[in-house]
Amino acid sequence: MSDRSFLPFARPEINGEEINEVVATLQSGWVTTGPRTRAFEERFADYLARGKTGEAEAQPLHCVAVNSATAGLHLALEALGIGPDDEVIVPNYTFTATAEVVRYLGATPVLVDVEEHTFNIDPACVESAITERTRAIMPVHFSGLACDMTTLQALAKRHDLALVEDAAHALPTTWQGRMVGTLGSAACVFSFYANKTMTTGEGGMLVTNDADLAARARTMRLHGISKDVFDRYHSDTPDWYYEVVAPGFKYNMTDIAAALGLHQLKRLPQFHARREDLARRYDEALADLPLRLPAAAPAGDIQARHLYPVRLLPEAGVGRDEFIEAMAARGIGCSVHFIPLHRHPYWQACCGVSEADFPVSEALFQQEVSLPLYTAMSDADLERVVTAVRDVLKRAC
Repeated sequence: MSDRSFLPFARPEINGEEINEVVATLQSGWVTTGPRTRAFEERFADYLARGKTGEAEAQPLHCVAVNSATAGLHLALEALGIGPDDEVIVPNYTFTATAEVVRYLGATPVLVDVEEHTFNIDPACVESAITERTRAIMPVHFSGLACDMTTLQALAKRHDLALVEDAAHALPTTWQGRMVGTLGSAACVFSFYANKTMTTGEGGMLVTNDADLAARARTMRLHGISKDVFDRYHSDTPDWYYEVVAPGFKYNMTDIAAALGLHQLKRLPQFHARREDLARRYDEALADLPLRLPAAAPAGDIQARHLYPVRLLPEAGVGRDEFIEAMAARGIGCSVHFIPLHRHPYWQACCGVSEADFPVSEALFQQEVSLPLYTAMSDADLERVVTAVRDVLKRAC
């Protein structure tokens, strides 16, 4: 390794505005769910509704801030009444959270394979997996590239199924000119984890145009209590009484986290422009190498560029694990997205699946490496990654 510091796979970009807002939140005396969380929900709804064109959507959006995207997915399925007799179709090539929330409710996740070029859920596999017990489909917009929502929406409508989008990677992403989050699905859930396109440290947002679903999610995110804690504690008149209407969860976002989100959201256009620039530079610099580069969004659409996943082709002469080790030896952090669910002992036992059931997922897993991509990367950092990739592949060949 050189004498330069290790270049991580991901790093959040936090500046003085975020820090000052967090300090102001601490000084305000209101650090849990309160005025900043509400403001963040309202501004997030406005951001999505204005979308790519800057013109507001006609249909109102309801945003429910939570402490993780996992929590948001769980709340969405719970509000839809998913239970033990139900099946939910989930891509096999995803992080475990997408499927585990189905099990939280005693329902059965039905794993299906993905498209070879996009890493996204394969609509043909979805259609083949639908049974009389199927209640919902949960597409994942891998790396911020939108799934084929037109086909999935048609399938859902034809079979009377709910669509719950796992949009953990997909801010900002569009499909046919409309923002993910405004496509009319039952719910769409974003992540603000530390390595995402914007961050609140830990956090997520459930988005829906169904007022009843949003109301249920708001109740269930805080112990099934009928009234927000902010309403109870901030009223000028005594307002202490509440009722527990269901056995809820502890999923609320804090004002400390929302303080970060308010300013990260303002900077999201700048963040996305930088991610697009870095991805373009990677595309140009790596085009002649034995790699398959990430799929581009359809013409006129936006992909969030949360990840930069490359695939090592056979002629690269080096396997994935060896490549990652060689990059680490050169001071570059890489990752793998994802270890598909069929490889995990729990999902093997729960779903009765094996490698043979998911040929595309298995092939992608054997070849995929995610290179560093984050807004705080300098041009010199990117050149350092490119030089290391070239050196590793040259030595392998």
